[in-house]
Formats: sequence, structure tokens, C-alpha cells
Amino acid sequence: MRNQLILFILLFTLPLFSQINPDKITIIRDQWGVPHIYAKTDAEVAYGLAWASAEDDFETIQETLLPIRGKLGIHEGVKGAVLDFAVQVIDVNPIVDAKYETDISPEFRKIAEAYAAGMNRYAALHPKEVLVKDLFPVDGKDVVKSYVLALTLLSGAATDLGRIVTGNISLFEDQTPMGSNAFALNSKKTSDGQTYLAINPHQPLEGAYSWYEAHLVSEEGLNILGATLIGGMHVFVGVNENLAWTHTVNHADMMDVYKLEMHRFEENKYWLDGKWETLEERNVKLKVKVLGVKLGVKRKLYRSKHGTVIKSKNGNYYAIRFPSNHTVGGAEQWYMMNKAKNFQEFKTAISRLGVCTTNLMYADNQDNIFYAGLGLFPKRNPKYDWQNVLPGYTSEVIWASDFHSFEELVQYHNPPSGYLSNCNHSPFEATTPEYNVDPATINSTFGYMTGNNNRSLRYHDLINEKEKISYDEFKKIKFDTKWHNPAHVYSFTNLELLLNLDAKKYPHLAECITYLNDWNRETDINNIGATMFNLTYHYLHKDLNKRGQFPTTYELKESEIVTALGKTKKHLKKYFKTIKVPLGEAQQHVRGKKSIPSWGGPNVLAAMYGKPNRKGRFKIFAGESYVSLVRFAEEGVQIETIVPYGTSNHKDSPHYDDQMEMYMKHELKKMTLNKDEIIKKAERTYHPE
Repeated sequence: MRNQLILFILLFTLPLFSQINPDKITIIRDQWGVPHIYAKTDAEVAYGLAWASAEDDFETIQETLLPIRGKLGIHEGVKGAVLDFAVQVIDVNPIVDAKYETDISPEFRKIAEAYAAGMNRYAALHPKEVLVKDLFPVDGKDVVKSYVLALTLLSGAATDLGRIVTGNISLFEDQTPMGSNAFALNSKKTSDGQTYLAINPHQPLEGAYSWYEAHLVSEEGLNILGATLIGGMHVFVGVNENLAWTHTVNHADMMDVYKLEMHRFEENKYWLDGKWETLEERNVKLKVKVLGVKLGVKRKLYRSKHGTVIKSKNGNYYAIRFPSNHTVGGAEQWYMMNKAKNFQEFKTAISRLGVCTTNLMYADNQDNIFYAGLGLFPKRNPKYDWQNVLPGYTSEVIWASDFHSFEELVQYHNPPSGYLSNCNHSPFEATTPEYNVDPATINSTFGYMTGNNNRSLRYHDLINEKEKISYDEFKKIKFDTKWHNPAHVYSFTNLELLLNLDAKKYPHLAECITYLNDWNRETDINNIGATMFNLTYHYLHKDLNKRGQFPTTYELKESEIVTALGKTKKHLKKYFKTIKVPLGEAQQHVRGKKSIPSWGGPNVLAAMYGKPNRKGRFKIFAGESYVSLVRFAEEGVQIETIVPYGTSNHKDSPHYDDQMEMYMKHELKKMTLNKDEIIKKAERTYHPE
């Protein structure tokens, strides 16, 4: 057995072990367990990041790689097989295999391979932690494939694929986007003349799309602190000595769906440009573990001249086409952003459009603030409605790999107002009205959203209360937990009706209605009205999900609101024996045995999303997933951050939950890029292995 293990280690690591010497990589763990990784080369730093993140959460790293190998179904059952299937639909493997050598520079391939080597080495030395047989070794291609999958899913593919498979093909956005916030202020708006950036993504708190904090330093120019999604080989949102940036989801039109006209009698024949064409057919084999037994499941996929074709449960055939899988450059673009030293270098990096489906918010030490609605937009025929299902009978809607340039996108640079913002709302509402980009100047086929939401309305109200904003006021705005008046969300155009019901009209709900009528719209832990609102909001969305409706806009019927409020009353009476339940009793921040009363709710600035947990309570599962507040001052960059739990995902680690109390108090920990300061508070210094 020992000889087999030694062979296992050698097979996994020998080729790259000769190139990467772990003794040349230093990992300093600070008092919070955050890894500060130092090495001579960028590739060595990538190896160190792979090792450190594997130490903290190797399980989640593997969950980002398993679908690339078609093995998530073996680990997670049917739920995992869905993502295995998505990899096939998106053509992740053939696309990256074809473009890896040509579209990614040799320099960056070294980094990707070094990151893979770090994971392989960890897997070899910790075989009991490997989730599925034959997952390792992985290579740089596998890591890049995980990026292509993530960016395509982020572009809206996950939602639309689900609709196609189930037959509910009405093309609307998901009614409960979790989204993110991004705020940038320069000296025209700040009372101290400094430049601020709020990095505030709203992602799941755990799992494959949760954040991992790290600091990366090389002698080749890296010195960046921020957060990467688990399995990422560099920082995705963060700050270096000169600049900082963050992302929000922009909900632009990044996927096209075509309904094919099929021949009534001849199998796999579809009508295109006046003649019948034949679908290419292939069988996809999925491996699924059910009740401990591995099963093979076959699913048919087709290909038309539009792209991949799926037969829906309703019998219709839909072709899908993704701009986001026409590029494999996202990973290298983020790396270039990590390395940028000034605005021009940063702009050169993002103009590659490899990170093709997010908003980008930026600030730097030269008092620049900048915002761009990124997107890899194909040159589409404007006579068609690209926001809806497209006709499959004409090649006029089949775009080529010819995309609009970065210069054509929505962008702002140093508006006279002194501030920029995005809360997953319209890029045409980024600052004060007189300085907003006119939608008429932007190509309409990009499909940028045009509306506001509760967070954006609340932010604009708060930021414009004063001519100048102090850092403390900036921080208070970031952590604001109050609903706008009137309440406004994408999914419900008249949500305010919930707060204005007539108690006399519904005597059985009179007490609940009174609490909502009198609610101050705050979502603090002692607030009873917030409990009533959050729970009713939950039941409204739950009812829509049951009916298979995913509207961007939906006008609630009063009867629907009353029904949902009735469910809220029943829920509170059943589990708490009273309707007078403070929010912190009903909604909690939970990890392991630790449970802390939680403020917040969906679509407030400091957003929190709960899901049913034990005894009628809700557990926060998404929202304030990573917070970093950055200031560029005369004395250098100032950084404060917080994560929901801690750095480690191991229950026996002191860093499993050591940031939870600070997180719930809106307190931040001071971070630094200065090695001497980091060494002073070092908890542990070591090399990988």
C-alpha cells in the first residue's frame, strides 16, 4: 500500500515538481488564517495559492473540477449530473481543447499548469480527501475549463437551460437575483479628498461560488489582496498598491435561444432558409450515484447550424448560442488585471473582453473612478427581437464570431458628480441624471437592463443627501439595511401594496397588516415588521416558483399578497406561538453549532437571503459574501475586509467561524499589503507540504 501511495505521488507530481520548488514558496497565515503567499515568480505564487486554498477547502475546489470531468453526478447524484450535462451543452471541453494553445499566452499557461500542479500535489499527499476516483491529476486546461463553465453560467445560461429542459421557455430573468453592489467615489464627492471603492459581491456564502480571501505577492510584480472564487488561480475582486476593482452581474443579453421548426414526419429535420436541414445527433452519457449505486444515464443532444439543440419536455426543439463560450480568455484577463499598475494598463486588460458578462467598477490612487458594463456582444441583426425566443427558420439570426468592441460598451470615467454605482440595476443609472449615459447612444441588441431596484434607489437617495461624504458615512451607506419607500424589486412591480393593505378588509390578518403598515422599513434584528415582510416575500416567490413563473416584472394581485401573508401568520404561530417575532429570532447566521441573530433581507443594500432551516427558522445562505472597503490616501492604500465565517472550511480550525461575530456587527478587519506588518501578526509561516 505504501509503495502504491509513493507511485501515486510521483505520477501526479513529477513533471511539474521539477519546475516548481515548494521550498521557494512562503505562505504566511495571519491572525485570521488568511494566506499571504510570497514567491519569486507568478507561477510559484499560483502553486502556493492552490496549496493554501486546498488546505482550507479542498472539497469545494474539487466540486469546481468534477463537472469538467463529468463526475459531479457521481459525487452529488442527480443535482450534480445537471451540471455535468451543462458542460456538454456548452461544449466546454472541445472549445478549450481547441483554443488553449492558440488563445492563451505561453506565460499564462505556465501559471495555469502551476496551479494545477499545486492541486495535484495536495491530492497526492492527501488521498483520503479526494472525493471521486480518477479526478486527479488535472492540468491547466481543466482549470481554464472551469472558468469557461462559470462565466457561461453567470451569463444566464443556467436559468435558460432549466427553462428549455422543463419546457417553460418564456425568456425572463430569474425573479430573485442575488446580485452585488459596487460603489466608487473620488475626491469630488469625499470630504477627505480620498478615493473610495466598496467591493461587495452578493454570492452564496458557501460552496462552489463562495469567496476565498488571499494575498498574492511575487517578484514579477504581483502584490494584490482580495477574493477569488474557490478554485480560482488569482484574485477576482481586490486591490493592489495602485488600484482596486470589483464586479456585479449586469444581466445583459448574453445568450440566444431559437425555436426550431421540425418536420412533422421525418426525424431530426429542421427548416432553415427555405429547405430542410438535418440535426447532428449525439448521445451524452452521464454517471449518477443514487442510493450508493452508480448508474449510467443517456441523454440526447443535437446540433444545428445555430448551435447545441435540446429537445424540451414539451416536445419542442430549442437551439442555444452563447457568446461567452467563444472565448477562453477570462482567466488570463483577470491575471492581467491583478498585475495592472495604472488605469491605462487596467483598461487594456479589460478591453480583451474575456471576462465577458459582468459590470466592472474601478478606483485608483490617481483619483480615477471608472465603470463599464462588460459584455462579449455579437453583431446581431437589429430587425429581430433578441430579448425573446428567436425564429429558427432563418440564418439572419445566426451570428458569426464577430463581436462589438470594448469602446462600444456603456462606460463612465470620472463623472463630475464624483460617484459611480451599480447594484445590478441599469448601467444608464450609474450616477446623477445629467451625467448618465444616454441609452440611445448604445446598441439596443446588447440588451442592457434599463430599470432600478430597491438597492439602487436606496443608494442614490443616501449618496445624494450630502454634497460630500465622509468615510464613516460611506461605510454606513454600504451597511444600510433599510427598504426604499416605495419598495421596488424587479419581480414585483407593486410590492408596496403589501405594506398598504386595509386591516378592516381582512380582519383575520388585521394584526399582521398593522405591523406591516407601521413598519419603519428597517431590517435590524429586533424588528418585528421585518420578520413579517421577509417571510411574506419568501412565500410570494415560493408560490411563483411552484407555478413555474420567472418574470422580470409581475403585478401582484391583492389576493396573492393576502394568501402569502396568511401563510406567514400560520408559519409564525406554528413555530413561535406568536406573530410578534423579532427578525433575529426568525433569521440567523449559522455555521456548525454557532448561530447568531441576523439582520437584513433580500434587496436591501446589505442584502441577506435566507432559506428554511430547522424549527421554522431561516438560515442565511447568500448575500454579503465578501466585503472590502478600499481607500486611496496620501499614506497609501487602506483596506478593511470581512467574510461571513472564516478562512477555513474545517470544523476543527479556529478560523472556521472566527469572523462571524464581527460580520454580524458590521465590523471589518484591517488588512495590509505590507509584508513587515503581516509578519508582525503572523500566526504561522511555512512552505507548501
